[in-house]
Amino acid sequence: MKLPKGFLASGIRAGIRKKRPDLGLIVAPNGANAAAVFTQNLFQAAPVVLSKASLKKTGGRVRAVVVNAGCANAVTGREGLEAAKRVRTRAAEVVACREEEVFLASTGVIGVVLPDGKIREALPASVTRLSIGGVEALSHAILTTDVGPKVTQASFVIGGKRARIVGVAKGAGMIHPNMATMLAFVMTDAAISTTDLQRALKNAVDESFNTISVDGDTSTNDTVLVMASGAAGNASDADLGSFAVALAKVCRDLAWMIVRDGEGATRVMEVEVIGAKTDRDAKLAAHAIATSPLVKTALHGGDPNWGRILAAVGRSGARFSIKRVSLSAGNITLVTNGAPASYREKDAARVFARERVPLRLSLGSGNGRAVVLSSDMGHDYISINTDYRS
Repeated sequence: MKLPKGFLASGIRAGIRKKRPDLGLIVAPNGANAAAVFTQNLFQAAPVVLSKASLKKTGGRVRAVVVNAGCANAVTGREGLEAAKRVRTRAAEVVACREEEVFLASTGVIGVVLPDGKIREALPASVTRLSIGGVEALSHAILTTDVGPKVTQASFVIGGKRARIVGVAKGAGMIHPNMATMLAFVMTDAAISTTDLQRALKNAVDESFNTISVDGDTSTNDTVLVMASGAAGNASDADLGSFAVALAKVCRDLAWMIVRDGEGATRVMEVEVIGAKTDRDAKLAAHAIATSPLVKTALHGGDPNWGRILAAVGRSGARFSIKRVSLSAGNITLVTNGAPASYREKDAARVFARERVPLRLSLGSGNGRAVVLSSDMGHDYISINTDYRS
């Protein structure tokens, strides 16, 4: 896969991790308009703090993105902030841009100061390996506990010009709706203003990254960045409908990949809640199901134990009448009007054995609706996270 016009990328090993690539670089030689959303965790990592400030100072202009894996540089105080600043300074030197035009992102262990010397030493090599086809190397360099890279693309027509959009992401653990350890970088060659990018990104994130959960934890480093180089040559006042559709698709694709790659995951549960009093009630119910350890372990075992699902809904805080609740898995109705439905256990088990398990919960109380994707939780999740730092 090639990047959209106006972008180059690379991925190399700087030595933060023992064996794997751990330093990614994205460069927009002529600059790009940019917008981002960040974690709402109060312990925001040094790169998040600096990148927020940089976007504000430049009015949303980015020339380079430096991403490292193996060290989150979060909860590291002044020392971590200064380490990140040194990386930013060096990156600005090798890319020949202003420091404020460098966007930083990190992922890895929390509480460890970034070994910035290794990154600063490796940055010149990152620059020499930049290419339009560098998206594959980049996608590998930003991984932590991920099984594999996450890359997707879409094309669209805007203002009579053909444009492309490419997204790269990492994430498998510490994943939960509240974007504002998930990172996503989306690039398009369309000409779009920073204001329009921010609006479109918020809508796309709300429908994708904010509807997924692996383990209920929100990282200190979560970042989604979208950049537009303008190299496609469309008029800046062109209708943005096609771009918004393409951006939403790319974000949904990446969100699905993250959930499917949840640490130790074997299945994805798609929870759709309808008939709630409000959208908020629907979200409360959906999130309770998606984050319940009992539901997630039953999902891992392919067990259609719907009692766990209703128990989670009952303590979710959503308002509803139990006499109006219905639940189905695929085309199998499990519960009708708050009571068990007539079905064959083996038919329900067959649905729960799929890679993607669709659940539909009706609360019978209004028009509120929500959809959340969640992965199962098995033995491998425990193994991955107990061995993470060793």
